[in-house]
Amino acid sequence: MRIAFIGTGVMGAPMARHLAAAGHDVTVYNRTRARAEATGLAVADTPAAAAAGAAAVVACVGNDRDVEQVTLGADGAFAAMDDGAVFIDHTTVSAALAERLADARALVVDAPVSGGQAGAEAGRLAVMAGGSDAAVAAATPVMQAYAARIVHVGAAGAGQRTKMANQICIAGVLQGVAEAVRFAQKAGLDTDKVLDAISGGAAQSWQMVNRWPTMVKDEFDFGFAIDWMRKDLGLALAEGSRLGATLPMTALVDQFYAEVQAMGGGRQDTSALVRRLAK
Repeated sequence: MRIAFIGTGVMGAPMARHLAAAGHDVTVYNRTRARAEATGLAVADTPAAAAAGAAAVVACVGNDRDVEQVTLGADGAFAAMDDGAVFIDHTTVSAALAERLADARALVVDAPVSGGQAGAEAGRLAVMAGGSDAAVAAATPVMQAYAARIVHVGAAGAGQRTKMANQICIAGVLQGVAEAVRFAQKAGLDTDKVLDAISGGAAQSWQMVNRWPTMVKDEFDFGFAIDWMRKDLGLALAEGSRLGATLPMTALVDQFYAEVQAMGGGRQDTSALVRRLAK
């Protein structure tokens, strides 16, 4: 099918290439044109130009404001989309915006992802999809090109709220792993053996297995940036406040991340949380 892909950053570019590799006719748009051209795919000058005639329009941009601009703004995609086209938003945004977009069009899916840049490049992302049955059914053949797992979690906005739960979990786990790393180092333990011993039991997590070794080595120039994690945690905290859900650990770890940002670590991986703990 003909697909428009809006946003060709570290996540969007490999996702767009997976769509092309699956045989779809893909046109891309990016605010910085050079990034769009680097995909090797057809490039449009505006979101509207990319969306015109497309059966699906996929977005993976930065935040609420960016999504509003590429959908509802001047030269936005919505005005150019055919009535039967589906809009798939992989950006992590507020649930309120996801619901507003679903009110504006019949087929809209809020579909934040987990798996990071590595998952996007491997085509192994996990998708949390919110929207109507019809919208998710229309979006699924598109998302299968770059996702290993697609779960329809509920109505519009449910995908974003599920992603908030995901980030809440990650924040708590990473703080625990960071403290355990520093504790092991202070105790003079062999950190490789500690990891081998505890990663096979109840303490095991993806963050432990994949980030413990790099935490020990103080290597953080990869992965999901703290700046983006703080944006995501801000969304979770705001939604939690609106719902009356208490998130004390999330609020605390968010402030810990603010400390790492102040240390110059905003673009470092979320595991740089360990930097604020003395060796």
